[in-house]
Amino acid sequence: MTDLQALHDTTHTMVMGVLNITEDSSSDGGLWLDPAKAAQHGRDMMAAGADIIDIGAESTRPGAKRVSEADELVRITGAVKTLIPAGAILSIDTTRASVAAAALSEGAQIINDVSGGTLDAELPHVVADHDCLYIVQHWRGWLAGSKGANPDQDTSVYEHGVLTDVHDELMRQVDGVLAAGVKPERIIIDPGLGFSKPGIEHNLPLLTGLETFRATGYPVLIGQSRKRFISAMLTGAGTAGADGPTMAQRDDVTAALSALSAEHGAWAVRVHDVAKSRAAVIAGNTWREYA
Repeated sequence: MTDLQALHDTTHTMVMGVLNITEDSSSDGGLWLDPAKAAQHGRDMMAAGADIIDIGAESTRPGAKRVSEADELVRITGAVKTLIPAGAILSIDTTRASVAAAALSEGAQIINDVSGGTLDAELPHVVADHDCLYIVQHWRGWLAGSKGANPDQDTSVYEHGVLTDVHDELMRQVDGVLAAGVKPERIIIDPGLGFSKPGIEHNLPLLTGLETFRATGYPVLIGQSRKRFISAMLTGAGTAGADGPTMAQRDDVTAALSALSAEHGAWAVRVHDVAKSRAAVIAGNTWREYA
């Protein structure tokens, strides 16, 4: 049985591997829809050094369409049933209370709610009724592009600066989760890189300001992998080709940010290329020991 308090309180940054069982995720949509391929990819990430596997069955990229509740349930529970016997620690990336409840009943240990308790009001109550960890992410709404060609135009204005506003809004979300009965020692926070944060200027201040989030007393998850701002960094540096940065280039930058996040005390980094970030996190953790 997983020691959830030890998992929550770890002093070394962990690696969370992304398992997208989706048609349209931005970098690997459709690759792991087949249940056997999804299970094998999960096992491969564990072998590469993933401490946690984060399973998601619904893309949250700008413009993504919601999958049905029934499809999400089948995809998630199928993967959980396969990976729990393999010894995996599983995080479930969902905003639906019904999916969270089903996954937890099958043995999942973490719920990763990108809406931070705001999309499905019952989800925090499900978490409160189970012994699990709860990742509360900063959230301003779906980026569906319904109000203009730029899907972020109505949600990416930060009146008091991105670091201040994200911190304050995220803490209000945590207050709501606590009011629903979730114990503070089960909460992990996530500043939500890329969510209502399209540019470099929105995301790097959150990374350089990691200590602001750590000062809340809650462990901090960083989900930087393959985000748009990484591509913008590479393009701005003139290293991208005519078709934009390659996946390998994006994973290299992701790994560099993983090392920096580990050095500055992140609870975990959520990544697609586990092997690259595993090595980077080891370096960051070691650096922190000698700092």
